[in-house]
Amino acid sequence: MAIITLTSDWGVKDHYAGAVKGAILRLLPEAQIVDISHHIPAFDLNQAAFIVRNFYRNYPEGTIHILAINTEAAIETPHTLVFHHGHYFIGADNGIFSLLFDDKPTRIIELDIIQDSDYFTFPSRDVFVKVACHIASGKPIEALGHPKDKILQKMAFQPVIQGDMIKGKVIYIDNYENAFVNITESLFRSIVKNHKFSITFRSANYSISEISKSYKDVSPGVMLALFSSSGYLEIAIREGKAGSLLGLKMDQLVTVEIL
Repeated sequence: MAIITLTSDWGVKDHYAGAVKGAILRLLPEAQIVDISHHIPAFDLNQAAFIVRNFYRNYPEGTIHILAINTEAAIETPHTLVFHHGHYFIGADNGIFSLLFDDKPTRIIELDIIQDSDYFTFPSRDVFVKVACHIASGKPIEALGHPKDKILQKMAFQPVIQGDMIKGKVIYIDNYENAFVNITESLFRSIVKNHKFSITFRSANYSISEISKSYKDVSPGVMLALFSSSGYLEIAIREGKAGSLLGLKMDQLVTVEIL
């Protein structure tokens, strides 16, 4: 049974998700469709990539992922299929694939699909569904287009190391309003080692000097920092909302200073 996941910025108010699911089931009635998220901010490739990076490896190899964010094709952003780590990813080559992977994808196919509609505003339904069902039916992906060597590169903002300080930023805020910072555990450990440190944001009044193992390491209502399953530094409040209570927003500067 084919597994097809949907990640989009459609929201749930409109018809888009339902139309895509119906198109899949019309071509492949036995498909298992999984909604990952339809609440990504419009056109936000960075947040979409963060979500996809953190879920796709939990699915069986052979899973097909439709990435429905900023999907209209252009000469510089063609519709593309990427096969990597045993998974298939379908979307526009608008930079999202480069944000998903730290290494070069195994295979890249620029799609050449004749769509059934004369409208070019809904490629997720009119192009990506046909590609997904083609793959799910066991047909060769070579028939979908021609191979490419490269994907469009969109560089995510990287943390900056200045002397005894790491400067990062908030890259994602989840439904609990936990704030994820683009400082990985490996980077943190390599710079901080066994030294004392201070994690600071907004002002010196907002500072954390230790890494917790879990949320329950502190009392309810107390802020903490930990490394989550995503591998990134996370700032949270136990049983509270760090985003609104601490004034943490997307792109907020967060520094780690060795003391």
